[in-house]
Amino acid sequence: MQTPIDLAGKLATFNEAWQPRTVALFNGHDVMVAKLRGEYHWHVHDNTDDFFLVLDGHLEIDLEGGATVTLAPGQMYIVPKGVRHRPRARDEAHILLIEPTGTPNSGDPLTAAPRRVI
Repeated sequence: MQTPIDLAGKLATFNEAWQPRTVALFNGHDVMVAKLRGEYHWHVHDNTDDFFLVLDGHLEIDLEGGATVTLAPGQMYIVPKGVRHRPRARDEAHILLIEPTGTPNSGDPLTAAPRRVI
């Protein structure tokens, strides 16, 4: 990579919520940005942790068992593999995700958003 990646510029190229876009590759992982609005469905990643870093807005992550993690810009949280969770954003939130390439965002390849590289 010869030039810096402008995350805000990448986020400005799309409007869809819950549709991550890969902006870089890092040691076999996709570095992605996404816009979140409303609630995503409850899901689990059996084989990978789920990394969330909030760039803009606020994100809540409901965890099975009743706990909720609230994140503001600059804060991150890692949902351990095997933990059922539901991310949600009352207003639009922008996040950075890092996942092994090919990891379905929904935890299930049949319902996952397609991999998009920008």
